[in-house]
Amino acid sequence: MVFKRLLGSLGVGGPTVDTVLDPGAARPGGLLSGRVHLVGGTADHDVEHVALELVARVETEHEEHGDGEGVVVFDRHVVGGSFRLAAGAETSVPFTVALPWETPVTELYGQPLGIVLGVRTELAVAGARDKGDLDQLTVAPLPAQEAVLEALGQLGFGFRSADLEYGRIGGTGQQLPFYQEIELTPPPAYAHQVNEIELTFLAVPGALEVVLEADKRGGPFSAGHDALSRFTVPHEGPSGPQDWNALVDGWIQELVEHRASYGSHAVYGHEAGYGGHEPGHCGGSGSGIGVGTAVLAGAGVIAGGIVAAEVVDEVGDFFEDDSDDDPDDGSAEEFGGDGED
Repeated sequence: MVFKRLLGSLGVGGPTVDTVLDPGAARPGGLLSGRVHLVGGTADHDVEHVALELVARVETEHEEHGDGEGVVVFDRHVVGGSFRLAAGAETSVPFTVALPWETPVTELYGQPLGIVLGVRTELAVAGARDKGDLDQLTVAPLPAQEAVLEALGQLGFGFRSADLEYGRIGGTGQQLPFYQEIELTPPPAYAHQVNEIELTFLAVPGALEVVLEADKRGGPFSAGHDALSRFTVPHEGPSGPQDWNALVDGWIQELVEHRASYGSHAVYGHEAGYGGHEPGHCGGSGSGIGVGTAVLAGAGVIAGGIVAAEVVDEVGDFFEDDSDDDPDDGSAEEFGGDGED
């Protein structure tokens, strides 16, 4: 989906911009490439820079104002500039930029997860700036993310929801100002123990942290509570043959057996093997949802196809209704990554 807009702040007759991304889904930590096509207006213009902003539709929670939505800039790259664009002239600026490792996943097996990301193009001419083009960004999961999600589906977990929550997960090295949250319904084997499972992926170069949180059911003489566990695997998954279903099921069993909201941090390495538990505790994100988040792909997870048709409409609405309103005034500048090339 590509939107070509007249750069309104440059006046009638100003240049137009049309950004086209290369075909195929990108991956977290991978490269995003394409071209920015520019067409000169009715007069010559000195282009100061061409920049790309990665934006996400996120949900926000405010104690005073309640829930809301906003657009957050989570990375920014200057891909060209300092040239004269003659009246009516056409030129193209190629680009290749790296995505942050925590970039949310928007699809699994080609099916949308309901997560809305975009690439917004900014053209600065003679002191005036206009975000004149917005394109949908599609991101597929890393191999380990896909394997975990597939295993959960094989184990009978069902998809409840997936979204992006504004805030940070305490006790982690989270870099982005939001996180992806995937809520899963338990299969019959665990339904008597937990109401739901929340899943978070936090990717860094070389490793993937999987954060699981269970909303545990209460008993006749005890109240329900949350339990948390964290596990780490390489991006490509553990070396050698691996039964992902057994591995993930072991994680779930450990999670539901916890009696308090404390977690075990199990690092699955080439030499360490599975184990080496180390007590840890993750603070809440301040959103009231806790640490079970989802920084990537959960929905289609388990779906094997259980993705609501409304997702497509939601994506369209985002791009057709885009505005510069972010969760906090000025957040586009405050939360955009440095990432300028």
